[in-house]
Amino acid sequence: MNAPLIRGLAPLALWLSLSAHAAPPQAWPAPIQALEAQGYEVLSSFPGPSGLTGYAALYLGRPQAVYLTPDGRQAIVGNVTDARGDKWKPELLDRQFGAALWRQLESSHWIADGKDGAPRVVYTFTDPNCPYCRQLWRDARPWVQAGKVQIRHILVGLLAEDSPAKAAALLAAPDPAAALARHEAGDSVRPLAKPPAAVGAKLAVNQRLMERFGVFATPASFYRDAQGRLQKIQGAPAAAALQQLLGPR
Repeated sequence: MNAPLIRGLAPLALWLSLSAHAAPPQAWPAPIQALEAQGYEVLSSFPGPSGLTGYAALYLGRPQAVYLTPDGRQAIVGNVTDARGDKWKPELLDRQFGAALWRQLESSHWIADGKDGAPRVVYTFTDPNCPYCRQLWRDARPWVQAGKVQIRHILVGLLAEDSPAKAAALLAAPDPAAALARHEAGDSVRPLAKPPAAVGAKLAVNQRLMERFGVFATPASFYRDAQGRLQKIQGAPAAAALQQLLGPR
């Protein structure tokens, strides 16, 4: 799709403290494990208000707060509000959860387009056969060539039968950045007939991450706004949205 969809990842009634860490799935209390069985992916735990224990989770790709009662017997899904109806620490929660999701993007298998140390980093899910991914690559040239942005392409294979083999060829290339640049400039990469197992595993990780983020089409781009909140643009953005994604030209 080429019409941009811009949205922040919804305000979150949860807090990930800087010291919070994910525990092994078997360590979660029984009510939390029951939610996992229903499709929740629990990322970490944190101290909540009034003796509650909070859990940062994803459900259908969307951030979700879960709270465990002090007796450990009940799990409550949703926001915590005070006597005025205000959500508990919403701005801090947005930033902290966005940081946790950003770390997941950082740990994916991507190809960099642009110089290291660029002041702005964008992650985008890219299919080698996606025409709108190619359009985004071309539209971003002024920012990338000026050293203002590094776009990190998370390769997936969705659109065509040979998409996985082409994505594998790019990841396995001796110089993946150069191979991606040639491909997006019009010199289409040849599918890799027998991708190494390690490359196939990288593509599988990227595919799972895409599903975790609730993304079902490419390109889907993620960036952090001036307040540090994680934002998403779906598709190849028009001029105004492109500047939101890449920053001032």
